[in-house]
Amino acid sequence: MKRGKIGIALGGGAARGWAHIGVLRALMQAGIKPDIIVGTSIGAVVGGCMAADRLDELEGFARDLTRRKVFGFLDFNLTGSALISGTKLVQRLDRHIGGINIEALPRRFVAVATEIGTGHETWLSRGSLIDAMQASYAIPGIFKPVKVGRRWLFDGALVNPVPVSVCRALGARYVIAVNLNTDLYGRDAVVVDPGLADDLPEPEEPLPEGGGPARSLIRRQLLGDGGAAPGISTVMVDAFNIVQDRIARSRLAGDPPDAMISPRLAGLGMLDFHRADELIQRGMTAALREIDDMHREIAARRSAGARVPHYA
Repeated sequence: MKRGKIGIALGGGAARGWAHIGVLRALMQAGIKPDIIVGTSIGAVVGGCMAADRLDELEGFARDLTRRKVFGFLDFNLTGSALISGTKLVQRLDRHIGGINIEALPRRFVAVATEIGTGHETWLSRGSLIDAMQASYAIPGIFKPVKVGRRWLFDGALVNPVPVSVCRALGARYVIAVNLNTDLYGRDAVVVDPGLADDLPEPEEPLPEGGGPARSLIRRQLLGDGGAAPGISTVMVDAFNIVQDRIARSRLAGDPPDAMISPRLAGLGMLDFHRADELIQRGMTAALREIDDMHREIAARRSAGARVPHYA
């Protein structure tokens, strides 16, 4: 029986993307090793590191983050096209995957981005791995867009938040999708009278101080101060992710995967990069819930003579 290819589509979700690490760990431990890896936004970062055999390094970096360290990576840029230049993050990625081109990876990998001006969905399958990752996670207004060739690109979640269609186009016969946002907004609803919320939670840890009055003012404007009004970054990321959620639902309904992994991430925010331990564990738990069903489904297809993946 001819071997079919396993594809995995890793969706966007900002800090929630650390759950992808746990999902991939669980799948590999169960002998499910994807031949094709496609990622959008943070999914492109995790997927690219797996394709380059650098998942251990990424996991170590994620687990070592604290709120203070996360803030240290935010090189604010108030004169350009985004709030954060992203130079410090790219420098950190360069330590582990600098100089690696996508076409040289041992596994097929594609990062999804969006072209500015045209809105075209762009599949990055050649060239610098770092450039592809950076373009795929460049949330509009938060991170600077990235020039790849003659095109300016930003976050792929605007066009394909969970890229199942790309896996299929690349020849995957069995596609596993990881959607990080299924419990973020719940079902569509119209709220006629939201009322007033008097029990807003306090920040779990104060933001790091220092840097003078100007830097403190920027910090409060961007990240909020724990009062009633959220910061600029929270407003922009939430708005972006509401759009992403609606697009993902529509695209997945039209092109459903063979298996869906949906980590339960309620209570974990889009900017909680410092909570990697919990996010990775929840990703692993979600994958373990689905693995038995995957085995049964593939066994059934094999007995029927369908082209299905071969397990390592």
